Amino acid sequence: MGSKNKLKKFIENESFSNVIQPERKELLSDSFIYKGNWNKLYFKNNNPIIVELGCGKGEYTVNLAKSNPSKNYIGIDIKGARFWRGAKTSIDENLENVVFLRTQIELIDFVFGKQEVKEIWLTFPDPQIKYQRRKHRLTNPLFLNLYKNILVEKGMVHLKTDSEFLHGYTLGVLKGLSIKLLFSNHDIYKNNNAPAEVINIKTHYEKLFLETKKNISYLRFSF
Repeated sequence: MGSKNKLKKFIENESFSNVIQPERKELLSDSFIYKGNWNKLYFKNNNPIIVELGCGKGEYTVNLAKSNPSKNYIGIDIKGARFWRGAKTSIDENLENVVFLRTQIELIDFVFGKQEVKEIWLTFPDPQIKYQRRKHRLTNPLFLNLYKNILVEKGMVHLKTDSEFLHGYTLGVLKGLSIKLLFSNHDIYKNNNAPAEVINIKTHYEKLFLETKKNISYLRFSF
């Protein structure tokens, strides 16, 4: 992506009503107005909040929002030029139950109040295979603790990945922490009991993975 194209998207993001870009200091000072108030101040309803972390272009967030108009969706990514696509599509298609937030995933406990989120989606996150990068795996114990703090009781986390390593690593972490595994399959498109929202939505890169016959795995768990 050229620098001019990126700049154009950054400028457009500033004008989009469904894009929120808080400053880091705003979050760390606990002055972010939407924390604990997403339903009241942004969505203006009491529908459950579903969050996609590392949403990329927002394909999954947007398609989940289309499929479930009675739920609120928040796509989070640090790269605004990526989720510009999802934000623009949402505006063009008048989707009022979706918003995009530009921030680091490590700061989500400054973004949401306790028990404010119903579900979290992790779709094709970087598996961070190198040992020295393990703290960046989105299912390591530190991240799981963040998720637990913002999820409602019995709230769920979904992981969809093309990485056998990340799938296996996550299963090991969940077992070690005695976290309840609700569903797990290492080749979800060959599973007759696969949830519709898992197999009916495919991102651009997922389609490329499937064309190369790469297995897509899925699991979900609850605290």
